[in-house]
Amino acid sequence: MLAPMQGLTNRAMRRAYIETVHPETVFTEFVRVSAVSRKRIAKSDRVEAAATFGGVPLVVQLIGHGVKPLAHAAQEVVGEGAQHLNLNLGCPYGRHTTGRTGGEMLRSPELLPELLAALREVVPGSLSIKLRAGYDDLRQVFSLLPLFEASGVDFLILHPRTVVQKYTGHADHTVTAEVAAATRLPLIANGDINSAAIGWQIRKECGVAGLMLGRGAIADPLLFERLRGNAPAEVVPEQALPGLARLLLKVLPEYRATFYGDVQVLHKLKGVFAAIEAEELQPLLRRLKKIKQLDTFCDELRQLAGDCPDGTLEA
Repeated sequence: MLAPMQGLTNRAMRRAYIETVHPETVFTEFVRVSAVSRKRIAKSDRVEAAATFGGVPLVVQLIGHGVKPLAHAAQEVVGEGAQHLNLNLGCPYGRHTTGRTGGEMLRSPELLPELLAALREVVPGSLSIKLRAGYDDLRQVFSLLPLFEASGVDFLILHPRTVVQKYTGHADHTVTAEVAAATRLPLIANGDINSAAIGWQIRKECGVAGLMLGRGAIADPLLFERLRGNAPAEVVPEQALPGLARLLLKVLPEYRATFYGDVQVLHKLKGVFAAIEAEELQPLLRRLKKIKQLDTFCDELRQLAGDCPDGTLEA
């Protein structure tokens, strides 16, 4: 699965991944739900909710608070053609509206039964939850499992950090293994899956139903194929960079058609670099981030990309 990543997994990027490395499922960026507006979600998000490609299932992720607003938002995206819905109970960056949203909702678990029942009634396909292991306690998830099982949730996606950790420390996949053993729901592992070796280890040791790739698959788009054994398993960051450059060049025409002018397109392309953590690449990335002209930036991407067959990420 390709993870929902704000600012990254828009429809152009999802299409590029589907056409090149074929994730089995893709997610929208999170769709913000307004608690006060008559239209619960923005027009642009309604377009995103309907943008499927190649028969690959698209899951719309909602983030917001309040049973009525979230249920209405679910009705809106289903009205646009969405089949699958995910509730964000993991985002660690505080409030995105006037109330508790994302991971903050784990501070009020008593509100979840009514909310999940309302969402289940609306969604025609799968209903899933992406969550942190707890707000400030990695063991909180275990107290929530009976509720999830009783509410008609189809599968869970677990990032085994707490909300207060944000992205510090490491994702503790020993918790993932414990959760997989404790629930009858299919569990998808997420968090710090940055190489094929790590992914294979989690699949072997944790008993999960699958993997969700986030930053690891942005820094190295071929990670999907590495996990399948269709590309070399071991790669240094410098070797992964051409694949990312080719992916960015692939989304460029749609970005030009979607966003407003070269400045915004350039900003969106540069935003991808935030997912790359390799220290040895930071000098190069800092230089690229300083470029102010889109054409110059694209010339640099072409140099990084080198020669490759059309539609592939490998030279």
